[in-house]
Amino acid sequence: MSLVDLSARELLDRFASSDPTPGGGSAAALSGACGAALVAMVASMAKTRTGLPEERERLETALRWAREAGSRLRTLVDEDTEAYDSVVAAYRLPKATDGEKAARKGAIADALGRATDVPLRTAEACLVVLKAAQEAAAHGNPNAVSDSRTAAMMAWAGLVGAAENVRINAGAPGEANAGLLEQVARATTEGRSILESLGLL
Repeated sequence: MSLVDLSARELLDRFASSDPTPGGGSAAALSGACGAALVAMVASMAKTRTGLPEERERLETALRWAREAGSRLRTLVDEDTEAYDSVVAAYRLPKATDGEKAARKGAIADALGRATDVPLRTAEACLVVLKAAQEAAAHGNPNAVSDSRTAAMMAWAGLVGAAENVRINAGAPGEANAGLLEQVARATTEGRSILESLGLL
């Protein structure tokens, strides 16, 4: 069963258990997905800030961004857990012979690559939610501006949490990881700029 198909109570209990998964990466994706859901709510409201047709168009765009990113983030909740479980499984492979050691090393590298890619995609999706929340706050129902701002903060939490997972799974800085770390740094910088524009930082 998918983690997002559990009840809220069951999912929180899973996070609270001593098992390493679901962990921070899944929580980051879930936070971003919650933010996306809030943006979708605001963008779907009939009332806009001023009632101008242009605002409805902006909100329709924000709604599309939120739905697409939210769908990706719901999937990433499970993907992050699966990626970490693969890392654990790779480290548990036998290493008695040179052949086993080589196979284990390759499996670990592959698993860590996936465990880095998944939170990177989470960070990028959370950035899309932040942009959608910015639009919703600017053009949506003024009575729901707190919902848009809450959505932005949830997406920011998801972005920062995902960035932490990218950094730890990428390991020591080097040419192989430089591009990944640069991508997540750019996403974090852009996300921070959006929060500052909303007066949230």
